[in-house]
Amino acid sequence: CRQLFRSPSMPSSVIRPILKRIERPHDRDTPVKTKRRRSVAGTPGEVAEPVGDGEGGGEASFCQEEIENMLANDQRELIGDFSKAYLLQTVEGKHQDLKYISPEMMVAVLSGQFSSLIESCVIVDCRYPYEYEGGHIKGAVNLPMEQDVEEFLLKKPIVPFDATKRVIVIFHCEFSSERGPRMCRFVREKDRACNEYPRLHYPELYVLKGGYREFFPQYQAHCEPQDYRPMHHADFKEDLRKCRLKSR
Repeated sequence: CRQLFRSPSMPSSVIRPILKRIERPHDRDTPVKTKRRRSVAGTPGEVAEPVGDGEGGGEASFCQEEIENMLANDQRELIGDFSKAYLLQTVEGKHQDLKYISPEMMVAVLSGQFSSLIESCVIVDCRYPYEYEGGHIKGAVNLPMEQDVEEFLLKKPIVPFDATKRVIVIFHCEFSSERGPRMCRFVREKDRACNEYPRLHYPELYVLKGGYREFFPQYQAHCEPQDYRPMHHADFKEDLRKCRLKSR
């Protein structure tokens, strides 16, 4: 699964050395070097990595100048179709093959701080319906089943009106430990299957680290209703049993 977001013929051991060669002044004819020269010369690059410590209480704030200052930085790993680097600053997560973002970064996206670069952000809540109804991130769509997410995302793919902007998808469940990551991998697998490599409908996928359990206590204002219903809630044992049977 570690190779899921990379080319089968281009493993990580090949990709990373290519990225490292960016800083060598002798590699003047490589495509990566050419791209970097264009960025340094003043042409806006393809990526923006917000600058912030990612800690503390208040909402993360990323000014336009900070975002623009990172546009020329293309030294990070490329998104699924290898067209550009990941836009959002990522953090370490449980599954090394996936890209995780912090709750602070999620709020920055929800607050429109990347609106000049992102046209559409789809938040996929992979929890069971009774969990979602008990409290969820505003704007999130509840897609707990594989057929649900395939119908929503891949039957009629979301295409940006502005080709210079991105469509990103963020997955989460209660802890973003199993259901969210599994759905993220499923979408990438199905997306690969219906496109000619390396093209993808959704090359930029993220997982919300800590899931709703970590997001809710910090940012209740971004949830509706402002509540949290765990999967193992005592009043919903029968709902859990039915949902598990249905998902098998």
